[in-house]
Amino acid sequence: MKNIKYNLASDSWGDDEINAIHQVIKSNRYTMGPKVKEFENQFAEYFNSKYALMVNSGSTANLLMVASLILSKDHDLNREDEVIVPSVSWSTTYYPLSQYGLKLKFVDVDLHTLNIDTDQLERAISNKTRAIMAVNLLGNPCNFTAIKELCSKYNLLLIEDNCESLGAKYNNDYTGTLGNMGSFSFFFSHHMQTMEGGMILTNEQSLLQIATSLRAHGWIRDLPPKNLILDKSGNDFEDSFKFVLPGYGVRPLEMSGAIGIEQLKKVDSFINQRKTNAELYKKLFLSEENVIIQKEVHESSWFGFSMILTNKMLDQRNKFIQTLEENMIESRPIVAGDFTKNPVINYLDHSIIGNLENSEMIDKSGLFVGNDHRDLSNELDHFYEVYKKFEKSV
Repeated sequence: MKNIKYNLASDSWGDDEINAIHQVIKSNRYTMGPKVKEFENQFAEYFNSKYALMVNSGSTANLLMVASLILSKDHDLNREDEVIVPSVSWSTTYYPLSQYGLKLKFVDVDLHTLNIDTDQLERAISNKTRAIMAVNLLGNPCNFTAIKELCSKYNLLLIEDNCESLGAKYNNDYTGTLGNMGSFSFFFSHHMQTMEGGMILTNEQSLLQIATSLRAHGWIRDLPPKNLILDKSGNDFEDSFKFVLPGYGVRPLEMSGAIGIEQLKKVDSFINQRKTNAELYKKLFLSEENVIIQKEVHESSWFGFSMILTNKMLDQRNKFIQTLEENMIESRPIVAGDFTKNPVINYLDHSIIGNLENSEMIDKSGLFVGNDHRDLSNELDHFYEVYKKFEKSV
């Protein structure tokens, strides 16, 4: 759309990020180096996690998390095991699980929080279930009290896809730190922007070292001399090309690490403004009888503003989206809607627990508009005005 009045996302860079890029160029070190390491250390400290590992996207963060748990000798996760997942999420929540031979068990989401319906979780657990992939959707924390109780009761791993929820908190703990491993994304539309980039957080040194090796070809070069996978021989020539795990090439750029350092300095203000914008959004729409907006769990970081059309608006999404476009307002589906409706599901070993009626409603009647680090008062007022005019016309 041209002349957009309310867009999905906005550039959060300033002179600091541009200068950081220039410094990397001057250093002549473009591949992963000291700036990436500095960003990892600062990121781990900010989120009160022992270890952080930067990769080139949130999707590859999910990939390395799954791979690390499969390859770990400390955890019982193996091919053909079952992992419980919510039926509304992004595609690369699911793909790494399937690519490592795990069976997906889809559970419906709560219509109001948009996160996995914890009332249905226990019925999905069988003697083959080994993990829950908890997805904090659009900035909103899951019900981790219920999830962690089940993980403890059934000895399940907890993996967090936190790519949309940087800065959210549950019981004062940051999401992305509540499971064995958690992922983050720094794509353009997210809370922090590093061109491309992602991060893994964990408190387990063994998982960190596996993921570190997997990040760069499965070699031992980036591991300490004494490590939990294979100690180095001390011969630098031999150790430089010694491969121990079936890895990938998913290292981040040094520029992305340098940008991340600058973005992290601003992240509190970014998230605070998102929360301020959310207060206005809730004020405008919370009492509207023909829409359902996302119910905040503990402390959301408000990735975007979801809306499920209901009552007399239930079957009006296509016309409403057309009206938004005519009024220069960008919108998108609520992530991938009911993911089981996507044709790619035929490639994934999966089962569906119960019915997915909430996911189906989200799929047919849901949408979201953007949120970012700017004051969006004018944009939200415009959105509300367009909504009210459309509602009256239905």
